[in-house]
Amino acid sequence: MGAHASSLPFFLMMMLVATATAKVPAIIVFGDSSVDSGNNNRIPTIARSNFEPYGRDFAGGKATGRFCNGRLATDFISEAFGLRPFVPAYLDPAYNISDFAVGVTFASAGTGYDNATSDVLGVIPFWRELEYYKEYQKRLRAHFGDWKTIDILSKALYVISIGTNDFLENYYAFNSQRRSQFTVDAYQIFLVGIAKKFIVDLHSLGARKISLGGIPPMGCMPLERAQNLANGNECMATYNIVAMSFNSKLGDLVRELNGEIPGLKLVFSNPYYVLMQIITKPSSFGFEVSERGCCATGMFEMGYACDERNPMTCNDANRYIFWDAFHPSEHTNKLVAQHVVNTSLYKFL
Repeated sequence: MGAHASSLPFFLMMMLVATATAKVPAIIVFGDSSVDSGNNNRIPTIARSNFEPYGRDFAGGKATGRFCNGRLATDFISEAFGLRPFVPAYLDPAYNISDFAVGVTFASAGTGYDNATSDVLGVIPFWRELEYYKEYQKRLRAHFGDWKTIDILSKALYVISIGTNDFLENYYAFNSQRRSQFTVDAYQIFLVGIAKKFIVDLHSLGARKISLGGIPPMGCMPLERAQNLANGNECMATYNIVAMSFNSKLGDLVRELNGEIPGLKLVFSNPYYVLMQIITKPSSFGFEVSERGCCATGMFEMGYACDERNPMTCNDANRYIFWDAFHPSEHTNKLVAQHVVNTSLYKFL
């Protein structure tokens, strides 16, 4: 009798959990080149990758505009949630609103939290991504009606992956104006303020399940290692310390907003430590090369400098942690996606 009575609340609890954790019907993405699947193809910028050898391991060997030999982490995340194995770019005319109802990315390679970062390469600023999202909402309503649209938007998983360019393309760039205005700690606080406003605005527009991404160990990118001659091309420790500090502040923001905004489910997805593990012990993860990318020399090239005419490009990108001097290979993206699904996004599965 006692056992039966005590088990009843458990079943009730499971029913409540099942009701609360409704299936995720769509993946909606904001950010930079880590999650841009081709939006930059449609704007006048040099920050593009819609040419070979980019995409050579993507379905059909197509260079879609992903800065990778294959799929991005968000493509794998979409698949893990039982959705399509790829997330299309909002500006890609090959897709329509019914395609985007299952998943869409507004991301732009080269952008950052800071408007000054997007100015460097003339790409889509972060605030404009939110404007595209508002337009997307209107298109959903016109196509599906109010109720279906509200259902999609409130249950969708929103993924934000951005921030590296604010430091590498902006703050630490030659003649950086931001460096004369801010200490690196103050700049991080400035960026966190932008992140906070973005999440608050996104929530006010109907988002409930949001993943805020941390930044990688940017000092270990081949481009940064190639310039670290004084320390034998090791990772740039200064940049990695900044990445950890910034990630810590983002983690604090997640805790703060979860406490302040009722109904918000905000998680922090941190790629830093899994990437450091992979870079430090590449053979444990099936890799052979960690200090340079597959494309060309692998030390300086990305975008137009990484083209199919370069005879130095490797044959098997799966052996390389990095695809070009800045971006991970598909195999690395898959491992990072698995890590964030298992450590933070599982709450939404």
